[in-house]
Amino acid sequence: MDGTVLVADDDRTIRTVLTQALTRAGCRVHATSSLTTLMRWVAEGKGDVVISDVVMPDGNGLEMLPKIAQDRPGLPVIVISAQNTIMTAIKAAEAEAYDYLPKPFDLPELMKRTAKALTERRAPAGNVPSTEPERPEDLPLVGRSEVMQSLYRLIARVMNTDMPLMITGESGTGKSLIARAVHDFSDRRTLPFVTASEEDLMALEGPARLLAEVKGGSLLIDELVDLPDEAQARLVRMMDSTGDHAPRFMATSQQSPASAMEAGTLRQDLFYRMSGTELRVPSLRERVEDIALLSEHFLLKAENDGAPHRRIGEDAREMMRHCAWPGNVRQLENLLRRLALTARSEEITKSEVAAALGPQSEAGPGVGGPANERLSEAVARHLQRYFDLHGDILPPPGLYARILREVEAPLIEIALSATGGNQAKCADLLGINRNTLRKKITDLDIEVTRRRKLM
Repeated sequence: MDGTVLVADDDRTIRTVLTQALTRAGCRVHATSSLTTLMRWVAEGKGDVVISDVVMPDGNGLEMLPKIAQDRPGLPVIVISAQNTIMTAIKAAEAEAYDYLPKPFDLPELMKRTAKALTERRAPAGNVPSTEPERPEDLPLVGRSEVMQSLYRLIARVMNTDMPLMITGESGTGKSLIARAVHDFSDRRTLPFVTASEEDLMALEGPARLLAEVKGGSLLIDELVDLPDEAQARLVRMMDSTGDHAPRFMATSQQSPASAMEAGTLRQDLFYRMSGTELRVPSLRERVEDIALLSEHFLLKAENDGAPHRRIGEDAREMMRHCAWPGNVRQLENLLRRLALTARSEEITKSEVAAALGPQSEAGPGVGGPANERLSEAVARHLQRYFDLHGDILPPPGLYARILREVEAPLIEIALSATGGNQAKCADLLGINRNTLRKKITDLDIEVTRRRKLM
């Protein structure tokens, strides 16, 4: 790489790591913990690329992007942030940041994107509007897992396009909430958001009434594939007769639209009209690391609605990571709202969670797919969705090690639980050396609890 990179981050370790890595790659680096200093460097004409944190001691990095664009049109800014929410991704996209990476970031991936920015040297961007309508800060999308971060970035990229949007995912994953978030943060947010039902489409003047109601805003068709053929035909005709003030069409579906078309349950002409962009919403099983964060969020909502203050016990939290969750996030929310009212003490216990979930609580090897699905097929399905969520961008390097860790950690945890924490029995069960098991327990930060186990 050849060029000068300006780094702004209040974390000394991050500044040091980035300075060393970029210098070894051939770049000149200026690093600071102050946005004021960064803005002075930019105004002086220094730097070919900027890497900036969001929350800094003397300001907000995102709020500086319009000023940077004004002072140095076309200067690429890569935003890094520990505030891993959809708000950060959307604001970075709206402020025309060159790229956005959540912390903790993958260093090789950041280096690759920096090299690309140095190579491209973007053309000057258009003026950013100085005033915008107010938008809600409290979004119904919670999650810091990698699959959710990928989804946030996709939403940020597609929210201001006019292309139809297909939102797919299992029941209870929050597809309608995604649609609402896309509308609320798009250029159409001051216009109506309307959800169309089968009855709306089948009414005598239904399509015309819907177009009059939506007024160029966003029109959501819930569970598109479930519509009867006549309703689908009416939707096709409506999409072809929108006129100058066409709404943005969005639809949700639990099924793959392509598979539904092949099976004959989705009209081919409707498939091609709605297949502009697809967002796949991950199931809760695909982002178990978000369960703790989601639980805190739902318990706080329940408390704000008048329920007592509650928290999830460690054993209960660990159990919830291994549940099947066929109802996904909606099931988790309902469970916690109920436990917020019925738990015997401030801490919700594992036994209370198990009793509330019932016999369906434990997840099997092929959960989420057909009953006879093999583990390899379930893994392949999960990995394909992971790649699909990244769209046309490859996942960060180091995928092999990350996937192995995701599989290895729960395998060892469950084996240890099954053997009552006896490492000798666990190593024998797994077919590995006891010293190897000890090393993996340390490397994977697995907590071992010895207890008596009836074998």
